[in-house]
Amino acid sequence: MAKHKNLIVFQKADELAYQIYKATEAFPKSEMFGITSQLRRAALSVPTNIVEGYARKSKKELIQFINIALGSLAETEYLLGFSKKLSYHKADIPEIEKLLEEVGKLLWSFYRSL
Repeated sequence: MAKHKNLIVFQKADELAYQIYKATEAFPKSEMFGITSQLRRAALSVPTNIVEGYARKSKKELIQFINIALGSLAETEYLLGFSKKLSYHKADIPEIEKLLEEVGKLLWSFYRSL
């Protein structure tokens, strides 16, 4: 059942979600229920949709969940950029942006392979 763990795209998406959680710890407490929460949910949605899609019985359902993961990835990218505008960033943001780009390429490749 846990074969999704062997997917590089899942491993990278999981790492992205983890890095987003760590980075948002430094965001202002006033944003706890704002951009911090929204960014964390969007980032976590990427690997969770990979997991859920991979657990489904059909290729059509997997494609649907990977499509949702792509949307969540786009939302994550926007919110990360918006947090940079607000100067809520630390030195690790360029690394997260690089990881985000890598996840995007892997996710698109996975989507196209289906």
